[in-house]
Amino acid sequence: MTEPSVLPGDPHAGRPAGHRAARTKRRSGCLPMLLVLLVVAGLGVAGYVYLLKPTIDDFFGDPEDFAGPGEGNVCFQVMSGDSVSSVGDRLEDEGVVASSEAFADAAEAEGASIFPGSFALKRKMDAAGAVDVLADLKNDGCVSELTFLPGKTVDDIVALLAKNTEFSKAAYNRVLDDPASLGLPPEAGGNAEGYLYPGSYEVERKDTPRTILAAMVDRWHAETEELDFARRAERLGYDPHEMLTIASLVEAEGSTVSDADKARIARVIYNRLENPTAETAGFLQIDATIAYALGFNPGVALTQEQLEVDSPYNTRQNKGLPPGPIESPSLDSIEAALNPADGDWLYWVTVNLKTGETKFADTHDEFLQYKAELTEYCESSDAC
Repeated sequence: MTEPSVLPGDPHAGRPAGHRAARTKRRSGCLPMLLVLLVVAGLGVAGYVYLLKPTIDDFFGDPEDFAGPGEGNVCFQVMSGDSVSSVGDRLEDEGVVASSEAFADAAEAEGASIFPGSFALKRKMDAAGAVDVLADLKNDGCVSELTFLPGKTVDDIVALLAKNTEFSKAAYNRVLDDPASLGLPPEAGGNAEGYLYPGSYEVERKDTPRTILAAMVDRWHAETEELDFARRAERLGYDPHEMLTIASLVEAEGSTVSDADKARIARVIYNRLENPTAETAGFLQIDATIAYALGFNPGVALTQEQLEVDSPYNTRQNKGLPPGPIESPSLDSIEAALNPADGDWLYWVTVNLKTGETKFADTHDEFLQYKAELTEYCESSDAC
């Protein structure tokens, strides 16, 4: 008969005095199991906290929401046709509310209607506070700031305005078709190209396409008057419209170069215009003007067929200046046109498109050397 592993009573009973039984090392069968259960339970708690609980909270908990009234300033526009969910998504993207779900819940709880308009909000607002502001039309009318970089065409500017205001491209183009309402100078010939001054503008709810565009023309008048633009242009032998056209060419060709090189580019333009017997024979040969005629960006490489487009803006085929500006020039480009550097250059090549390093040449042979340098640069650079 097999003995049980644990006997009742005195374990030493019946053994001779002084005899010590050999001890066998024994483990309790319960303790390891208890430790395993504790480890499993711990892993279960950790798994719940780090894995299951967030998922459960997503389904059953309250959506994330900020606690405070918010900070800073955000001019937020609600467009016609926006839904509560689309407004909530944009509010979340702009950091106004913590989640679009909290905003939608608050709007539903308050039975609030959201109306088109521009509203002054804050970042990190509680969702209910954002709803309160947007649901009250008395709050409609904050000031937003729009910035237009130099080198933009009228079409570029209209596209940016349509994207960032509640008015369509068609609304802006209707105003442009009525140039008398914008205050354009007579020499513009009714074309706003080049006369929409780049910079930052504050746009209020009460503004219209006409007031926004007129403000840009007014800024052009103010800035050029301060420069004594008309008198300085006349001193160089050009009228203000021609001078603005030259400044726009400097901007298109020299947006990445130094101010000193802009002044040299301006000198090349004057040398080509004023020396019809030189190698360039009175042709500007500026591809940016052709790109403008085609509706392309100035930096786009053109095919031979495109270079032969029939247009008054094709300065490879037509001598002298194009009919007008091809984009809005910066103040630096205007200054370069008004104050060109001294030199006999007829050509220029920007040989490093990352640094803007530009070299100037008096002859076509020298120009070809610099062009080869640019070609070699482009073979080893991703900037071309």
